[in-house]
Amino acid sequence: MIDHKRKVSSTSISEHNGPPNLSSAPGTAVALVKRPKTDDGQAYGGTAIVQAGPKRTSGLQAPIMHLTGHTGEITTCRFSDNGEHIASGSADKQVFLWNTYGDCTNYGVLQGHKGGILEVQWMPGSERIVTASADHTVAVWDVSTGERLKRGRHHTAPVNACCPLSRGTGDDNMFVSASDDGQLVVWDTRQRNPAACIEYQLPLTSVAAIASGSTVYSGSVDNVITGWDMRTYTAVHYLRGHSGTVMGISVSPRTSNFLASTSVDNTVRLWDLRPYCKLPNRCERVFTGAPHGFEMNLIRPSFDKDESMVASGSADRTLTIWNLRSGEIKYKLPGHKGCVTQVDFHPKEPIVLSSSIDKSMFLGEI
Repeated sequence: MIDHKRKVSSTSISEHNGPPNLSSAPGTAVALVKRPKTDDGQAYGGTAIVQAGPKRTSGLQAPIMHLTGHTGEITTCRFSDNGEHIASGSADKQVFLWNTYGDCTNYGVLQGHKGGILEVQWMPGSERIVTASADHTVAVWDVSTGERLKRGRHHTAPVNACCPLSRGTGDDNMFVSASDDGQLVVWDTRQRNPAACIEYQLPLTSVAAIASGSTVYSGSVDNVITGWDMRTYTAVHYLRGHSGTVMGISVSPRTSNFLASTSVDNTVRLWDLRPYCKLPNRCERVFTGAPHGFEMNLIRPSFDKDESMVASGSADRTLTIWNLRSGEIKYKLPGHKGCVTQVDFHPKEPIVLSSSIDKSMFLGEI
């Protein structure tokens, strides 16, 4: 297979709260396709992308795109709400902004954190992103200007996770963060100090909110997922079943009826969040086939837009996608050279995104 490489240059966004500096962004996208051959077996020159094999199912330039440029392990990656852009965060303390289509241009770099980026999330509207960092802070960024709109300094330990609070209502001001200091903090970009702080006492590894924002779930080192009522800031659910630390959680995007969780016990669990669930512990299904490994990475699961599939990375360097209803493995996708840390489904097309400690991402149609 011949790699078709494209070097791209773009706008690098400044780490300061002001107009962005203009420089070259380091990202590179490689379209993994074959070039046609002539009758004598020689490959044509040029840079044309040739469609070959099965019928294409997406608007990607090639069925698989390999994105590189980070100089540290990539810990997190997300599609924007409209699917046009990608944000990735890394141990190199930077957030890269990419175009999903065309050459997958790395058009911007957000700098300012003093520690690795542990999670990145797009706020509703795709105009802002929020980042959680090992430097004990969270930050909100304007992706069009590169301006850091807010820096939250309340936490006293690495911030492992963050998420928008009210994605379903379109509110791009409220978000939640979870930290090793055992605190679940609610932030409002319009206020200097946190809007609320919930003490859990044990380190929190993950956080996710239902679309309305009325309930937030957190995962912890005690193997428990806790649901919090955002009106009273009290615990209303305890999801028990994992036999190891919960490392990542995700709420189904369309209905908020389900929650997926990953754990160092080498399972991915599906939980029923509906009010009148008949299951005693709310655990509807246990997925296997994605080992977590000894590295203890924060591996986060994801639902597709139709809530028919759930996916997770794993320490075996593959991306695993299961049928949500049957629990059978639908795809087992190789390619990475290290643990796959996060998976995200495109909000509109059959495209999946994965990041890895090998410092690269794969973007491919399924």
